[in-house]
Amino acid sequence: MKTAIIGGGIAGLAAAYELEKAGAAGADVEYTLFESRKQLGGSLATEIVNGAVLERGPDSFLTEKPAAIELCRELGLAADLVPSNDAERKTYILVNNRMVALPDGLMFLVPTKLIPTALTRLFSLQTKIRMGLELLHPPRPSQEDESVAALVERHFGIEAVDRLADPLLSGIYGGDATQLSARTVLPRLVEMEQEFGSLTRGMLAGHAKMRAKAKEAAKKAASNGNGHAKPPARTIFTTLRGGLQQLVDAVQARLNPAWLRLGTPVSRVEKVANGWQIEAGGVQEIYDSVIVCSPAWAAGVLLGNVDETLADDLAAIPYSSSITINLLYDEAKLGQLPDGFGFLVPASEGRAMLACTFVHRKFLGRTPAGKAVLRAFLGGMKNEALLTEPDEALVAIVRREFQEILGITAEPEYTQVSRWRRAMAQYAVGHQKRAKRVVEHVAALPGLKLAGNAYDGIGIPDCIRLGRKAARELLAGQQVSETVGQRSR
Repeated sequence: MKTAIIGGGIAGLAAAYELEKAGAAGADVEYTLFESRKQLGGSLATEIVNGAVLERGPDSFLTEKPAAIELCRELGLAADLVPSNDAERKTYILVNNRMVALPDGLMFLVPTKLIPTALTRLFSLQTKIRMGLELLHPPRPSQEDESVAALVERHFGIEAVDRLADPLLSGIYGGDATQLSARTVLPRLVEMEQEFGSLTRGMLAGHAKMRAKAKEAAKKAASNGNGHAKPPARTIFTTLRGGLQQLVDAVQARLNPAWLRLGTPVSRVEKVANGWQIEAGGVQEIYDSVIVCSPAWAAGVLLGNVDETLADDLAAIPYSSSITINLLYDEAKLGQLPDGFGFLVPASEGRAMLACTFVHRKFLGRTPAGKAVLRAFLGGMKNEALLTEPDEALVAIVRREFQEILGITAEPEYTQVSRWRRAMAQYAVGHQKRAKRVVEHVAALPGLKLAGNAYDGIGIPDCIRLGRKAARELLAGQQVSETVGQRSR
């Protein structure tokens, strides 16, 4: 089987790694990975400056999604996995230029503890009363999709959208709560509303089930003589000691360098009688199969002459852009920072910054003693114009807002600006129906697979899972074809 992989981000690398593994195990496999840039990894890129690990793109992945940790372990990186410092985890929301900590008992967007919610300065009295009355919310069976903002406003009011849903989702998706699909982004909350009516009651019931399961597991462990073997608490985030570039480099080291074509954009994909014709760098080659790991908007362009309806659906998936700015400081010159991991900035605050992470606190051991790294996020769906500003102007904006919010006047020792244009897929209202149509059209084109953050999860583990899945499905199809061929002879 000869396969073309288009796109050398983590999804494309995961697909290539899976094919490489199959080849090492004796399968008849050959692949070519095409990447338009001169380096692999997409937005996974790390720079180490004077011992400080600076991530240009994502800084970690969700621990609960296993695909990334599994791949790291396969690659021999288990010893370099670093958990987030959750013992000191605290996140603030900027309200009227003041830091307000998220109240205890807040499970993503749902308040579950009365006293912390009643005492927080995050919400007005009117919103707090509405949150209390939310317990009386009746079940709402519905099959129609809606925005996250509509769902949250119906239960908790517009202030909860402005000060909670929008900044939290902007930090994850770089998106807008008025556009993001509730069924895709918050499926558990949609299910809770259908079953319980009140999201608070639904969240408490789910939490009670989890506690009951934990007790049952503890009883079982005790009866098996393992009562003292308490598993370590799982942190929310995990990263790599030397940065996520470690993962990229480790995968690349396992791949056949002769099959990697960097700085080689694919200009055309065509379905032909004997497979798929790929044109790149003025050269045309025939492949048995193709895995397209480009952003959906780019995949739509490439597949326009293969299936126009599929291409239109891919092109219709919106994307946001973002800017990350790392600033390295002498910690002694910063003054006293708030406790915790950082803060989020609601759009109503009228600032350029969407969020700031205190990197040296989030992951221990990746910043030298006495140094601090503050990582600012700008851009998003509402402020893409910032991408055209020069680096110096962007750093000046961030430093001014740091001074106004945190009182920081110190000069950073190093700054790093990274722009990611149209990099983050947005799961807009109606995404599930569109994704279903995409799956149906791809299924009708034998040998074609899609992978990336536009379809079924935006995070690093999702992209790894989808890349490996695409390769495995092609390999399974090859085995079926070979079996049928042997029987027919």
